[in-house]
Amino acid sequence: MLKKRIITFADAINEALSQSMQKDKNVIIMGLGVDDPGGVFGTTKDLIKKFPKDRVFDMPTSENAFTGFAIGLAISGKKPVISHQRVEFSLLSMEQIINQASKWFYMSGGQAPVPMVIRLIIGRGWGQGPQHSQSLEVLFSHIPGLKVVCPSTPFEAKGMLIESIKDKNPVIFFEHRWLHLTKGFVPKKMYSIPLNGPRLMKKGSDITIISFSYMLIECLTVCKILSDNNVKAEVMNISVLNPLSIKKIINSVKKTKRVLIVDNGWKNYGIGSEIFARLFENFTKTKITCERMGIADSPIPSTISLSKHSYPTKFTIIKKIEKILKKKLIIKQKYISKIPSDQPDKSFLGPF
Repeated sequence: MLKKRIITFADAINEALSQSMQKDKNVIIMGLGVDDPGGVFGTTKDLIKKFPKDRVFDMPTSENAFTGFAIGLAISGKKPVISHQRVEFSLLSMEQIINQASKWFYMSGGQAPVPMVIRLIIGRGWGQGPQHSQSLEVLFSHIPGLKVVCPSTPFEAKGMLIESIKDKNPVIFFEHRWLHLTKGFVPKKMYSIPLNGPRLMKKGSDITIISFSYMLIECLTVCKILSDNNVKAEVMNISVLNPLSIKKIINSVKKTKRVLIVDNGWKNYGIGSEIFARLFENFTKTKITCERMGIADSPIPSTISLSKHSYPTKFTIIKKIEKILKKKLIIKQKYISKIPSDQPDKSFLGPF
């Protein structure tokens, strides 16, 4: 039996970019730091060595201007991929994204597609501070004309990025910073994953857990704890936030009658709120128990001591499930980590 190829999430992104550029000469990589030795947390590393400088290049620190430049390239037939090392940098280009990129296809009657990808790095880590650690997926998901995807595994990262680059619509591609060093099976060949969903990660019958991005990883750990307590959880991965498909979730909830939605961003007005609303629109005659959770309603703290009160963790998720199931659950010692809640692993020594 052939050994499965295991690589990191960051390497999967890098491979998707490289293979897409090799296949299609119209694919262009641009943004702050894409040609640096570090290559945006390793995701664009060495691309400058493989391709001409007119296809992999840095841009001036003027996000609104270079986003407009990229939109013009896309309308002209190129396929630009913009990389922002933090989602907050994209806020300086929101007019271009919301008023231009998302609307050209509609306003032109389908005559002017905008095939571009905007990669946005989200997520936490002590020292990042309130201005560099936010998860702003819901801002972009609110806008018609934008596709919004948020992969959780290396396999998804490569396949969904390749598909995003091929798409005729502007795609907002979110990558959680803590996922970049995670590892998983990724085929070396070029492949695509359709931009639809959600995806069933684990079958179960007692409760449906819905999440995405890094919080999905926490939820999968929670499933192991639940299994030790003879609780069978079904896990749904919302890797595509817009357009949001609800059918598979409804089918799962029909079976379990119990739901927990763990948002990757703030709880208030979040992705979880939208899923919550759609569920109750579809279960008007059937009683279900539904709870949601997410980041606390405050700016993201800089310190480890405060951040532990900000984010959902496997322990707070378990407490919420205990409330839903009306059952006390036991957490084995092996799931209790000595690493602080705002540090993904021992190698993370600070924001840079």
